[in-house]
Amino acid sequence: MTGSTTFDGEWIRRFHPSEESTFRLVCFPHAGGSASYYYALSKALAPGLDMLALQYPGRQDRAAEGCITRLSDLADHVYAALRDAEDGRPYVFFGHSMGSVLAFEVARRYQDRTGTPPSWLLASGYPAPSRLRGGTVHRRDAAGILDELRTVGGTDPAWLEDAELLAAILPPVRADYTAVETHPRSDARLTCPITTLTGDNDPHTTVTEAEAWADHTTDDFTCRVFSGGHFFIDQHVQEITSVISDAVRDLSAAVPELL
Repeated sequence: MTGSTTFDGEWIRRFHPSEESTFRLVCFPHAGGSASYYYALSKALAPGLDMLALQYPGRQDRAAEGCITRLSDLADHVYAALRDAEDGRPYVFFGHSMGSVLAFEVARRYQDRTGTPPSWLLASGYPAPSRLRGGTVHRRDAAGILDELRTVGGTDPAWLEDAELLAAILPPVRADYTAVETHPRSDARLTCPITTLTGDNDPHTTVTEAEAWADHTTDDFTCRVFSGGHFFIDQHVQEITSVISDAVRDLSAAVPELL
């Protein structure tokens, strides 16, 4: 893969740019996911919030690049890309599934290296860093990974029947599962608020595992439970939009000098 981390280059997509929003929302995709997954959310939040959606290597327009199989390496690259993209406006992080763990790791790098974490972390669809389950999906053959994709949802079933599409999908899915399933547990804490979102029928996350994110902040914590499985956010776009908007509104009220 290339070493470049230029803004609006490899790592960041802006679907509905807004130079007037007070905060900037950074969205971290799930395992096998891409920046385009957040297009609908970006549209729903525009123009009130400027979204930066991350594009990991090895998929879509970055398909020719090698995938990253260590979550810590991925976090280092994302941290560098976001530092390059800074324009003085504070970040709010939102991650789903693997993206929530990656968002936490990038937030840790901001806190450890700059002294300032993101203004808020919204973690969706995954156990707390201290409760990571590990897993062996990344070791399965192609049929086994397909079984996983069918179980968790989030992928158009027609894609799973198309050999050409599968050839493009499976490598980043395996790489991302390797990254998150081999990532060690952590007891680290952030100094920013954390909100977790979880489905009440998610095979990858129990409500108790979602509530354990409370152990990873010294600030306020909230857990929101929605109906649905691992990709409950697809059925609750309006509610998720409201959760994010409310968090940003609370931040803006608390820091009026930024307005």
